[in-house]
Amino acid sequence: MKTQTRVGAGLLMGMILGVMLSISFGVVADRQESSQAVPLEDLRAFTDVYMRIKRNYVDEVEDSDLLENAIRGMLSGLDPHSTFLNSDEFSELQIGTQGEFGGLGLEVGMEDGFVKVISPIDDTPASRAGMRAGDLIIRLDDTPVKGMTLNEAVSKMRGPKGSDITLTVVREGREAPFEVEITRDTVRVQSVRSEMLEPGFGYLRVTTFQSRTAQMLVEEARALQKESGGLKGLVLDLRNNPGGILNGAVGVSDAFLNDGLIVYTEGRVKDSEFRYTASPGDVLNGAPLVVLVNAGSASASEIVAGALQDHERAIIMGSSTFGKGSVQTILPLDKGEALKLTTARYYTPAGRSIQADGIEPDIKLEQITLAESGEPGIRPITEAQLSRHLAGENEKADDEEGEETLESLAQRDYQLYEALNMLKGLDLLQARR
Repeated sequence: MKTQTRVGAGLLMGMILGVMLSISFGVVADRQESSQAVPLEDLRAFTDVYMRIKRNYVDEVEDSDLLENAIRGMLSGLDPHSTFLNSDEFSELQIGTQGEFGGLGLEVGMEDGFVKVISPIDDTPASRAGMRAGDLIIRLDDTPVKGMTLNEAVSKMRGPKGSDITLTVVREGREAPFEVEITRDTVRVQSVRSEMLEPGFGYLRVTTFQSRTAQMLVEEARALQKESGGLKGLVLDLRNNPGGILNGAVGVSDAFLNDGLIVYTEGRVKDSEFRYTASPGDVLNGAPLVVLVNAGSASASEIVAGALQDHERAIIMGSSTFGKGSVQTILPLDKGEALKLTTARYYTPAGRSIQADGIEPDIKLEQITLAESGEPGIRPITEAQLSRHLAGENEKADDEEGEETLESLAQRDYQLYEALNMLKGLDLLQARR
């Protein structure tokens, strides 16, 4: 079981500590009429239980608390994603899409009663503290997580800027739980970053999908093209991107596609069904594209990867994605409260369901360091790599510097290093056609 959200009533794909939730704004009708009769006998049983609690519980219980708990129980019993949002939670959810919020900078869900890290957000307290996708949080300070709801755990992880919290973490590959102390801070998310890996080969990192992400991505891509006099290829990095606004994912996909379906949804209610298509114009003009993904790539990230993969526009590299492909609809209630209800599933252009399956990369490539792969002979040293080697006739003065840059990249980010190599190969193939 894994947890994550459509607001206003829109599409929402994730719960981020602080609160940052992946939201896409749209409308799904809250039908006032139902063809099903009200189950009177069941409601009588509910009333009977309600009155027995009121009369016999050890402490006096407020009516409002009993009713809120009953509503939460109805929704949490459906699936891990459906829930009740009180006025504070609903307000924080709406604020969380604007790219700045207080907290740790974690996208989290519930699994087997514990808080599971879906992804830490780049350059946040959680990522700087070394939290990783897949970590299980079993204690918050001295309080066990077992028995908490996701909202309760998220609420406890929030706090004033500058305050500390200690997370007890279970991580695959480590024998015993360990503690991570994190200082809460205001989280400001820069959703798009760029750099030039080598002349002609660019890099775009999308950390989350916000309302302006697609526009920022196009601007950064054009800046890279101007810097290099035209791009020969681009790496789009969606690793540890927990999702975000659906329209942001559609816009990023559209930036690299000329036409065709991007994503569609299907549900029991017709108003929950949507189809999104690409418009003419590829920001790379057909240049090779490699997309990096991993287990922390969820929701909106999977929509982008799935669309580009189905259209054969990009090669997907890395590891299998998270597999969050269900649609939650936010249905506002009185008093500023709301229901978050699962209403549909996402599908890629080829009709593949993302839910629970995720996106399988075209080329599986785990993140390693050279130290982990470093038996002698795996990366043979050549004459050109020897210190003070005799220069070859065709060797330029800056070649050695380029080799050092590539070596540094391989040490820092092996998957990105291999993605760059893939781009060079694709560019070579295109040039020979």
